[in-house]
Amino acid sequence: MKKQSANTLHLPVLRRLSAAALLCCGVVAASAALAPMAARAAASDEAALNFVAADIESVIKAVGHYTNITFVIDPRVKGTLTVVSEKSVSKSQAFSLLTSALRLQGYAVVSGDGYAKVVPEADAKLQSGPTVIGAGAVAPKGDQIVSQVFHLNYESSANLVTVLRPLISPNNTINANPGNNSLVITDYADNLKRLAKIIAALDAPAATDLDVIPVRYAIASDLASMVNKLMEPGAAGGSADSGRVSVLADSRTNSLVLRAPSAARANLAKSLIAKLDQPTAQLGNVHVVYLKNADATKLAATLRAVTSGESGAGASQSGGASGSGTGSNQSGTNQAAGQGGSTGSTNPALSNSATGQQGATAGGAGFIQADASTNTLIITAPESVYRNLRAVIDQLDVRRAQVYIESLIVEVTADRASEFGVQWVGASGTENSPYRIGGLQSFTSGNNNLATIASTINSGKPTLPGAGLSIGVFKQVAGQLGLGALAHSLETDGNANILSTPNMITLDNELATIKVGQNVPILTGQFTSSSGNNTNPFQTIDRKEVGLTLKVRPQISEGGTIKMAIYHETSSVDKSSLTAPAGITLNNRVIENNVIADDGQIIVLGGLIEDSTGDGTDKVRGLADIPILGNLFKYQSRTRKKTNLMMFLRPVVIRTKEQSNSLATDRYEFMRSAEQAIKPADSILVNDFGQPVLPALLNGQPQGGAMAPLPPVAPRPAPSQVPGAVPNGSKPAQ
Repeated sequence: MKKQSANTLHLPVLRRLSAAALLCCGVVAASAALAPMAARAAASDEAALNFVAADIESVIKAVGHYTNITFVIDPRVKGTLTVVSEKSVSKSQAFSLLTSALRLQGYAVVSGDGYAKVVPEADAKLQSGPTVIGAGAVAPKGDQIVSQVFHLNYESSANLVTVLRPLISPNNTINANPGNNSLVITDYADNLKRLAKIIAALDAPAATDLDVIPVRYAIASDLASMVNKLMEPGAAGGSADSGRVSVLADSRTNSLVLRAPSAARANLAKSLIAKLDQPTAQLGNVHVVYLKNADATKLAATLRAVTSGESGAGASQSGGASGSGTGSNQSGTNQAAGQGGSTGSTNPALSNSATGQQGATAGGAGFIQADASTNTLIITAPESVYRNLRAVIDQLDVRRAQVYIESLIVEVTADRASEFGVQWVGASGTENSPYRIGGLQSFTSGNNNLATIASTINSGKPTLPGAGLSIGVFKQVAGQLGLGALAHSLETDGNANILSTPNMITLDNELATIKVGQNVPILTGQFTSSSGNNTNPFQTIDRKEVGLTLKVRPQISEGGTIKMAIYHETSSVDKSSLTAPAGITLNNRVIENNVIADDGQIIVLGGLIEDSTGDGTDKVRGLADIPILGNLFKYQSRTRKKTNLMMFLRPVVIRTKEQSNSLATDRYEFMRSAEQAIKPADSILVNDFGQPVLPALLNGQPQGGAMAPLPPVAPRPAPSQVPGAVPNGSKPAQ
């Protein structure tokens, strides 16, 4: 072995090396035997490493002794390791070679405070390794596990997670914090340097500076809609708008505000706008405006009032028309109420009054006419007036929000009654006695009256006692049955729980009405006319609307609150009056008020809480006051009736298509689950014919069933293609 004069570096004894040698300052050990060895380091304090299939734990200890780093080795770190350097390396280079070799074996080095831990790669992210804040901070080098936080300025952190996830080892993590738009990445230090460069390149402004382009001839809103459609990117699957050219119209200055992701896209949009912003070659000043959301008839009346300049007259005429409509509607409501048994709403906000339509007028400002069939406006006006009208139309022709109203009407009734009494009847002597003394103690009327029962018990049609427990004492008189005493006891308990949930959806400031009930006939008069042997009965019947009626007109304010004019009526037929000679009795409950609620807030409108009790006693004076025995000379009855009626309302504002679809899907699935829950039990005695169930939803559409789209109808074949058909003008063969 050749030795060089240099400073020596003492290395630990390698006892479990199968074939290993350590070269210091170019000294190569050729011996294959495992023996203690020492070496001297060169003046440059460098050494060459040569470990071939050596025990991994011994290699870590040898490098730790050379680099003066204390290693903590996880018990799961096992196996052999090969680390070979062709030339002398420094301590930092030796540490980097070790971490790289361990990474290839599935292990990672996590640096701590004065020591380093060697753990499996899957557990490295859970160790307390170095943490770097910001992309410009100095991070450790090599194949060490490091956590780094990147604060983003322009790009969304959720979008970058999808891009960077494939570039990170499967055992390490990347997480997005939408709160402060930052990324937290745990990976190897060298890979984090590459990710920092990628993030810096991606975290750039998504658009150039805003440009304001004045429009000279065309209408800015028309150009904005057209340019947005033409410049829309072909693949619109992402949620970010970084690749889209956005053009907004400023109606006040008739200009366009342009924002593009690059200068090339901005120049393309400017060139397109310049080509479209040209004077029209057609003569005249007639314009057709297609409306998207507003009603052309109502908007035309508004624009006429604006162009005429007669605000007072226009308002008076409009108000007069509205008042006329209200009066007409109110009259109809009262008339219907007279026929249906309800008084109807007296709130003007709940009347379906429509503003009187004015005819098309022409003046100095122009001519405005509405085409209801196509929902368009035909405007004949000078260019300057037309531009002002278009600015008004663009602000009024917006999508109106909707209000979903979910109501809950709860009525709980408890009716309890209890009665107990004893009645007596008796007579002395026999039927042949010249004088007889009798007594009767009777309290109740109807079937439970002792006198009624006693007078009919020997007849052919005896009267039986009413409901309850009746115990009697009988006596034979002249071979016939006679009643001596009767004790009657009865207790009733009736509960009713009525739950109604009428739901509806309506446009902002539009009346919504839901009515569920019956048309009940009521006998108002009758007479019978006789002519000879013929009898002609005649009856007059009136019909009443009985059930539930709910009218709501919501109005959404800019602050998000909802003002609602509400009319609720619940009517029913009193069952106890069905057999009354005077006719049936209708129960009616009405709530009419104006309230303000927040979006999604549950409010209670009002209701009825009634608790009535009754206590009645029929007794024989004197005898009934005797303790205990006095109960034989009295008839007691007690009743208690409780009625709780409350109405709750929950309005929800729906502004987008997604909210409407989500609400409809939720209600659809609720009704479908309710139908499936009422399936009758299986039975071998009766056949199961199935039940109608709503079809399942797939991508928001019913699959099969009544609501599914109908299949295409096959074309009908020509007569000549039908088997056995005969062409026109010919006769069938004989």
